[in-house]
Amino acid sequence: MLHKTFAQPLNVVIIVKTNLKTGARAHVVLFSSDLDLAYEQLVDDYRLRFQIEFNFRDAKQHWGLDDFMNVKEIPVTNAANLSLFMVDVAQCLLADLRQQHPHAGVLDLKACFCGRKYVNATLELLPEKPEPILLDHIYDQITALGSIHRAKTAINSP
Repeated sequence: MLHKTFAQPLNVVIIVKTNLKTGARAHVVLFSSDLDLAYEQLVDDYRLRFQIEFNFRDAKQHWGLDDFMNVKEIPVTNAANLSLFMVDVAQCLLADLRQQHPHAGVLDLKACFCGRKYVNATLELLPEKPEPILLDHIYDQITALGSIHRAKTAINSP
């Protein structure tokens, strides 16, 4: 399709939705600059739009995409890629954590790992490590601090 406000041709898919009860019709217009893209692929790509937006929201909210102060191309690329990579890593770790705690979120995951760091640092100060059963209890208690959904951690102690 050609349009007077665009300098190049567009690949356009028009979906007509009809309410079978009322007969009301609505149109959805999807477009791409990729002229070789099949209509099925274009529809599939648009279905992923919300997941992509959620990933960017998580990268900004939890993994520093909003906070970096880089202005040169390579540091900006690295910071953006690291934030988006952390979204993927967090989703993998959350899948494991949610096996035991279905309501766990990113803040619970971050609290768990911060707690682990604090426990490990504290254990380095002790002359002897506690008994394994006490150690597991310590990890469970400390890693739950700061969680939104207080739960024992599903991440094993070292």
